[in-house]
Amino acid sequence: MFAIKVFIDIFVLVISTMKNSILFSLFIFCSTFSFTQEEHDHGTHDHHKNEIGVANMPAYFFAQEKIYYAIHLHYVRKIKESKFGLGLAYEKIFDPNNHHTFSAVVAYNPVGNWVVNLSPGMTIEGANREQRFSIHGETSYEFELGEHFHIGPLLELAYDIEDWHLSLGLHIGFGF
Repeated sequence: MFAIKVFIDIFVLVISTMKNSILFSLFIFCSTFSFTQEEHDHGTHDHHKNEIGVANMPAYFFAQEKIYYAIHLHYVRKIKESKFGLGLAYEKIFDPNNHHTFSAVVAYNPVGNWVVNLSPGMTIEGANREQRFSIHGETSYEFELGEHFHIGPLLELAYDIEDWHLSLGLHIGFGF
């Protein structure tokens, strides 16, 4: 119950501080949803072998109780005809510590357009370029836009020794 309250408090905080970005993201999401409902056949969903994706999001840091803008880039290649993929990711958070994370990605597509990623990696921060282990867990839902593009909401929880951060944002991907 406490975790749900914390999540709701963070969600409200993100919305109140990033209202214009969130409203724009919701507009895009809703527009995409109505478009894909007409064009998408759920019985024939087929993921591409490769994906390049970007996520645009605010990141809430629990210890600092602050929100910073974050961008996440990744490349994932599907493993044969399975529901798994492997790849690489980079995350940049525009905070005073100059946060950069490089990680490996293990992607899983359990059903339909739902995707879950687990990304262990290395975070580099500060003037001394301090390095430490980090891990990111991410889930998103993809709405297809034509043959190669998709867009959808993204939720990420990340941990390193210094802090946790939670992000709610918009994922845009290109499959090929």
